Amino acid sequence: MGFWRSDLARECVVEGACTGVVMSTREIAGHEVLHVQIKTEAAARAVGKPCGRYVTVTCPSPMQDLLVDSGATARIIGVELREMAERMTGKRVTPAFTLLAVGLGNADMTPDALGPAAVRRLPVTRNGEMAPLCASGALCRIAAFSPGVTAATGLKTSELVRGAVAAACPDLVLVIDALAARETAHLGATVQLCDTGILPGSGIGRGSEALDEGTLGVPVLSLGVPTAVGSETLVGDALLRFGIDRDTAEFADLVHNGKSFFVTPTEIDLLVPLFADLLADAVGRAFSTT
Repeated sequence: MGFWRSDLARECVVEGACTGVVMSTREIAGHEVLHVQIKTEAAARAVGKPCGRYVTVTCPSPMQDLLVDSGATARIIGVELREMAERMTGKRVTPAFTLLAVGLGNADMTPDALGPAAVRRLPVTRNGEMAPLCASGALCRIAAFSPGVTAATGLKTSELVRGAVAAACPDLVLVIDALAARETAHLGATVQLCDTGILPGSGIGRGSEALDEGTLGVPVLSLGVPTAVGSETLVGDALLRFGIDRDTAEFADLVHNGKSFFVTPTEIDLLVPLFADLLADAVGRAFSTT
């Protein structure tokens, strides 16, 4: 139903429920990799997501994997990132390839700090100096910044990103952000990539101007991890445990007319730095030139 907000395509698509959606799943090193392609406008309206490609990588045991060895997960995400980036731009990643990484979110609010934390960990190589090495070799030209939030800057995110695009002239904009889910099992356990750009704040019902090729003039790839679910999810899950149907008009009315808030895992202070490290590692692997 419409009140179940989610940034994750995997939570909005039911296999076989509508035409115009193609899904495929494979397992790589214990990780589930789900590809969803929304091919028609009718399907996009039914799903509530723009036409495009969405990839979700699910960690088998995220906390343990990220604490012990996140290399396998970073390699899988890196491969998906590079493939999507090269398909979107029609260019190979070479030393001349320019990437603008944008970390969305509020660095002072832990559940929303993933984007700024991830871009702080990226090596910035668009400065005329020799590109440093990452796990996979020399990096392409990378610029990175965090625009902050409008309440603190007085400027729209889209205005700041457009300015950065004009200055950097990138081949691709990579937007990194914390996402909202509607299933608690996906919190801090999944990574989503998509080629449709992003609508900042849409997961919490505060969407502003989209960051996509239409508004920025260059392809926009988004990368994120769900860090919060709505309170209606917790209530709905509790109802299901007692055999009560949550998909009713009465429950929808309660959600719309009552107080709603977002909930994050108790270990969020640990999860955000771990996933920031993971995403920075994956980006380094994806945009290395050797």
